[in-house]
Amino acid sequence: MTDNIYVTICIPFYNAESTLLDAVRSIFAQTHKSWELILIDDGSTDRSLELAQSIDDPRVTVYSDGDNLKLAGRLNQVVSLAKYDFIARMDADDLMSPVRIEKQLNMLEANPGIDLVSTGLCSLSNNNEPLGVRCVSLNHKITSTGLLSGNTGIVHASLLGRRTWFERNKYKENLHKSQDTNLWVRSYSKDDLRVGFIDKPLYYYREDNNVTQKQLLLAYSIGRHTIIADAKRNFGFKLKVKAFSNNLAKTLIVRFLPKTAIKIARRRRNSIRLTELEKIRIENEIKFIIDFEIPIATVKRDNKIG
Repeated sequence: MTDNIYVTICIPFYNAESTLLDAVRSIFAQTHKSWELILIDDGSTDRSLELAQSIDDPRVTVYSDGDNLKLAGRLNQVVSLAKYDFIARMDADDLMSPVRIEKQLNMLEANPGIDLVSTGLCSLSNNNEPLGVRCVSLNHKITSTGLLSGNTGIVHASLLGRRTWFERNKYKENLHKSQDTNLWVRSYSKDDLRVGFIDKPLYYYREDNNVTQKQLLLAYSIGRHTIIADAKRNFGFKLKVKAFSNNLAKTLIVRFLPKTAIKIARRRRNSIRLTELEKIRIENEIKFIIDFEIPIATVKRDNKIG
């Protein structure tokens, strides 16, 4: 049983006033109740910080320093702020199944040889409509080829892991995209990427606005940086040349045929359709989360400066 194992859950946020409280509701709705929630403001200019400060629960801490460090910097910061030995994360515009943390903790406890647990995801429209799922099997293996092509099966925002792993493996803070895929390559290079997979869509990901020409070009640019600078041990020369060539080919397609590239990328992300039963289950869970009451103070609390 993992009921008495405490978890630090972190949500870095930037201008997320329309979605932040729903993300928080999905944490309060968890079947696993032993947690602290760290909300880190990344220099928001909307009402996000005010909404975060309005949550009235001793398990919730809000940090704000007025800076805009971007995601990688905030995720590194969480490790020093966390009280507990297990750290989970999610994005401020997403939701998660009420059983997510419970299922991940059970897997970590049953498998001391792994450091991280990823779940499958369900892609949502901006109106919370389930569109499709992406999951890998329980026995999915991470390979050097998959790492350099971005096909690891890891859903970054769904991760729950051991604090010691995050202490050993820091994000590159100068990367403003694909910080996760870069980190996987660097940790794999030193034989320190042991991940377990849950083959169910326990993370609900709003991605309507994430597939743009600009975002794809930035991701491919950082992918080339990762191949050249960080794919070292466990990555052969021929593999890196092939991966770099494939990256350039995709970059050219996105640059000169953006509409086609974006259409293909979106179709691939939602290529596995939901069964009717799965869709109903997820819709019911989303309704349960959205309707879940969280304690809101009439007077906002002071935030901590991190």
